[in-house]
Amino acid sequence: MSIYKRGEMYWFEFVYAGQRYRRPAGVTNQREARQIEAAFRTALAKGDVGITERKPVPAFRAAMSDFLGWSAQAHKAPSHRRYGTSSVALLRYFRDTALDKITPEEVERFKATRAGEFKTVRAGEKRKQIARKVRPATVNRELACLKALFNFAIKADVIAKNPVSRVKFLAENNQQTRVLSYTDQQRYLASASPVLRDIATLILETGMRPEEIYKLRPENVDLVRCWLQIPYGKTAAARRRITLTANAQDVLRRRMTGLETPYLFPCESDPTRPIPKINNAHDRAVKASGIAPARLYDLRHTWATRAAMSGIDLVTLAAMLGHSRIQMVLRYAHPTQAHQARAMEKLEAFNVVQQISEFERLRVDASSIEN
Repeated sequence: MSIYKRGEMYWFEFVYAGQRYRRPAGVTNQREARQIEAAFRTALAKGDVGITERKPVPAFRAAMSDFLGWSAQAHKAPSHRRYGTSSVALLRYFRDTALDKITPEEVERFKATRAGEFKTVRAGEKRKQIARKVRPATVNRELACLKALFNFAIKADVIAKNPVSRVKFLAENNQQTRVLSYTDQQRYLASASPVLRDIATLILETGMRPEEIYKLRPENVDLVRCWLQIPYGKTAAARRRITLTANAQDVLRRRMTGLETPYLFPCESDPTRPIPKINNAHDRAVKASGIAPARLYDLRHTWATRAAMSGIDLVTLAAMLGHSRIQMVLRYAHPTQAHQARAMEKLEAFNVVQQISEFERLRVDASSIEN
């Protein structure tokens, strides 16, 4: 070993595997400098046999900051915003706990604590603040964020295991779905503002997502060939072509007449941007119409249910809704009891016909054998 002093500090220098290493020990004590040199040699030896030194384990707050910084570059804006929203509750709970001190048991405690909390939301026409229990879906999105953070740390060689992988997510039995009757639809549209009426009509006629309609541009619409193109979406299935009904064509033709903005539904305060949301107008229309509570997204559920009841097969329906998996369609299509009763009647009639046919065939076969 070669330990020498340069100024007030000790340095070390040696040759390992044919390569010369010269480093400052950063200490003024010779014994400590020799220990530092020995540790450096050990690290080199471990590297030669595939053993890497694990990086220092950061506190949760610092780890989340690094993760969100990476997410901003690696993910699309909606996913990154979701992680940012989910990080709030995670940071409030884990604070500056070191990542390697967060165990599956601690994650379970977070899940139970979070599921029992209430959050303040705005509801009603006057948007009054009310306390509502945190939904399972919200907790699951936060657990998903935590799991992604640990996977990020594992890839960075900071930790070795992901404690969230051993934690079961909550059952999401909080889906709110409602299918409007044709009478409810008529009353709702009659109470809607002109812009809301056009947006709602397009959802009810095409099954499009509200945000897909908000972003519609004139170049996305071809009224000659009666279709529109959705060029954006998180998946390839979401980027699709939709055939237009007569009612949908009427709405789009009217919106495109004399249009001077880049969007068919421009923002009132800034016509160069699409309308952000129309939930307030929807809530007012629901209340004024006197129908049972419904979300704007329930209009998409309504379209999907009617499509399924009309006989459209699930593969086609999934493509029309912009879903990559058939299983997703089951969240939207909700056949009514009357439709299920008619289906049972069809099955019963089918069984009767098949039974008679089989008995008749057996009788003919028996007669032929006797003869």
